[in-house]
Amino acid sequence: MRGFDARFADLPDYILKCTAMIWEGRDIAALNWHYGDDLLVRTPAGISRGNGAGKANTMATLSEFPDRQLLGEDVIWCGNEDDGFLSSHRIISTATHQGGAFGAASGRKLTFRTIADTFCRDNRVWDEWLIRDNAAIAVQLGQTGESAARAMIAAGDRAMPLTPESDVTGPYTGHGNEDEWGAAHAGILRRMMDADFSVIPDAYDRACHLSLPGGVEAHGQSAADAFWLGLRSSFPSAKFTIAHQIGRSDPLMAPRSAIRWSLTGCHEGWGRFGAPSGAEVHVMGVSHVEFGPRGLRREVTLFDEIAIWKQILLQTEVLEEAGP
Repeated sequence: MRGFDARFADLPDYILKCTAMIWEGRDIAALNWHYGDDLLVRTPAGISRGNGAGKANTMATLSEFPDRQLLGEDVIWCGNEDDGFLSSHRIISTATHQGGAFGAASGRKLTFRTIADTFCRDNRVWDEWLIRDNAAIAVQLGQTGESAARAMIAAGDRAMPLTPESDVTGPYTGHGNEDEWGAAHAGILRRMMDADFSVIPDAYDRACHLSLPGGVEAHGQSAADAFWLGLRSSFPSAKFTIAHQIGRSDPLMAPRSAIRWSLTGCHEGWGRFGAPSGAEVHVMGVSHVEFGPRGLRREVTLFDEIAIWKQILLQTEVLEEAGP
């Protein structure tokens, strides 16, 4: 770990310790050295730039969820000391809702996942892709992804979520590694996006465990089929892109993969997002999987359903105003 503080044994240790220090430890000032001065963070909702924005976002989240605990489930990573490292960090958070972006304080206990793809070099974070399962929060507060998006728009938040046109290139331009498990995972995703859903009984363990957007926990091949078919059928002609792919085999752990991907195109089919709207939509997604002796046995896939619904609703509103 040349260039990193000696207290960090390896990249997962760096990621896990810094996360705990900043969030549970309340050392938000540590972002002054942990984040690069021109840090670029992309979320499905949009882009923020700079260390100051990172600190402001962290404090706003802690204000809404003051007792939030971030439990690191896994760090799937690639890279080296010369070029830097890319960490795909999967977190499950527990928190009490005390009021903020998701409405007035409810006091409800929440559980939700986040995956952050983070480019690290010389003891700092320079580039990040962050996806939080905001729909899981909404559902536990008695909302849906669609109703939460409608509430945001009604409250005056009319900013269009991230699209390829609004995205910018940051310092990290890598695409991961060539590990066999990442390649196997990519092959499964590509077959599903090509509408070859026979890959699910071919490649998934019959007892697979799935963690899906909206805080859904499901099991079995039929649940995988329903999820992926429902997503693809909403955007049947959308372009599928794999942006980053990591595979790893580590001691005491199952072979696993982290893939950041996107779907970009027209909402022209019935499926997970209701009646076709004709809206142009960008889905920023990430999937972590583990493999076992009978195939893919564990999958965590995240995207922000609220950001997707917001794209649909903003464009549908414009179409309705334009008239026939």
